[in-house]
Amino acid sequence: MPKRPPAKNSDKLQGVHLWLLLWRAERAVEEHAYRSVRGLGLGISDFGVMEALFHKGPLTVGAIGKKVLLTSGSMTAAVDRLERQGLVRRADDPADRRSCIVHLTDAGQALIVDAFIQHKADMERVFASLSVEERGLLGDLLRKVGREAVSLNDTAKPNDTE
Repeated sequence: MPKRPPAKNSDKLQGVHLWLLLWRAERAVEEHAYRSVRGLGLGISDFGVMEALFHKGPLTVGAIGKKVLLTSGSMTAAVDRLERQGLVRRADDPADRRSCIVHLTDAGQALIVDAFIQHKADMERVFASLSVEERGLLGDLLRKVGREAVSLNDTAKPNDTE
């Protein structure tokens, strides 16, 4: 089998190479985050729901789903699980009789406070090798790339992705 020629510096600047680097980094960071959350005795969906409620306060199921990137079916299952465990409660939404608002219970609040402190420390270890300036630059670049991808997705024709 012939050897592949070494990559040129210009190859490392191509979008496909940058996507691959981003994908690999994301997968490694995601695995670290999943291990952190599993170590807290929570599933990633349940942690995401509780973390959103912890930081944003009571929210509708739909609003939580948008924040934690879960489908409505996955959201319902997560809220059902958390409700059975006494960690959240549902209340009628006075502004919309068709929906409900999800609240953390006292037990849920206590759990997510401790869990978030540990998860924050676990995630800090991933980014510890970056200086403050590098963190700022990484955040800016990721937002810029994300906005461009959203823009391209919003303008894509239905056949563009098939």
